[in-house]
Amino acid sequence: MPHSLRPTDDEAPRSPLLNLLIVVTLVTVVVAAWYLVDYYLRGSSEHMTWYPPETPCDLHQGQCRAALGLHADMTLRIDGPIDTSRSLPLTVHLDGVDANAVTVEFVGRSMSMGANRVELEATDDGEFRGEGELGVCSETVMPWRAQVIVETDEGRKGSWFDFDITKEAG
Repeated sequence: MPHSLRPTDDEAPRSPLLNLLIVVTLVTVVVAAWYLVDYYLRGSSEHMTWYPPETPCDLHQGQCRAALGLHADMTLRIDGPIDTSRSLPLTVHLDGVDANAVTVEFVGRSMSMGANRVELEATDDGEFRGEGELGVCSETVMPWRAQVIVETDEGRKGSWFDFDITKEAG
């Protein structure tokens, strides 16, 4: 019996769509593997662990607190009224953690307000102090976030505290 010139199912060419899906799947697997390797091989100095703040918290009324793990915590205090017309005296107190540096960064929650980053200086009593400023905004109510970043030998730890600035009518 003569051999048929028609290809069998095993020899049939793949559809171009199937080839495309195979390539896309392979590329996705390679990219995911690269991100995974990058994440696990990155140094601890670039790693940031965020801890949620305790609630309720109102920086307009006083200091706010966040636990930084099991046996460490921090508080952030802004002395005086919080507004855009004056510099803000900042104090971060750490308990149970040795810090190499402490930074407070003010971030607009609803819009980008540029970099408002303040590196605090260590004091003799174990606190970190500095003065920051908020960007001026034309909105009636501007939502802000104060991100406190603590640099330690084990990596970076931090928390955030949300507050709003209400523009005076006038």
